[in-house]
Amino acid sequence: MILNPYFAEFIGTAILLLFGAGVVANVNLKKTIAEGQTPWVLITAAWGFAVFVSVYITSQFSGAHLNPAVTLGLACAGKFSWALVPGYFGAQLLGAMLGSWLAYLTYIDHYRQTEDEASVRSTFCTGPAIRNYKNNLFSEAIGTFMLVFGALFIAGPNIEINGSEIENFGLGSLDALPVGILVWLIGMALGGTTGYAINPARDFGPRLVYQFLPRKNKDADWGYSWVPIVGPFLGGSAAGLVFTLLVN
Repeated sequence: MILNPYFAEFIGTAILLLFGAGVVANVNLKKTIAEGQTPWVLITAAWGFAVFVSVYITSQFSGAHLNPAVTLGLACAGKFSWALVPGYFGAQLLGAMLGSWLAYLTYIDHYRQTEDEASVRSTFCTGPAIRNYKNNLFSEAIGTFMLVFGALFIAGPNIEINGSEIENFGLGSLDALPVGILVWLIGMALGGTTGYAINPARDFGPRLVYQFLPRKNKDADWGYSWVPIVGPFLGGSAAGLVFTLLVN
């Protein structure tokens, strides 16, 4: 069976957010098995493995971008068709929304037990440790730059769908592990400032889901929400351009 590349991006991003949002819920919500564990080590590791699993499952069908900043960076590097960019963006956003909603349903009893709204919001979207928009923006940009720049060097063979090449970049199944390790490293080394969204769909989609939850005191922090969108787009596009200058 050959999946439509857009549907593969939708499924892959949903899997990514199910595991990613799930691990944050596991350590931040009340009365879970992992409550009180060493959260940053667990969270960064789980996000890295979530990327590995998601990329492994969908790489053969879409190249496994699973991130609008990655898609934009590859297009800027001439490694992905601009015509496919809007469809990938939409699929990734909807997949992120589905994945975070499934994680919410999985932990719904624990959400009901958790009164600290900041902890609840953290299971859906990111926020700064110190609110300084300029530095927060740079943090998201540099983290995403390293993700896209690294992925461009990890890239495997061309991706073809039904005999027609849709892009001249693709993450093969063997490339999934180093990309997962890269995300793990970014989280451990650079993620302490903003929670390392490094993915506009990963942050914006779940933030929308949180906004519509039936909670009395919810605060989606829309004043900050532009940072994990603009920062990753800046970092991803810069990585694509720098890669082009260095390699071509």
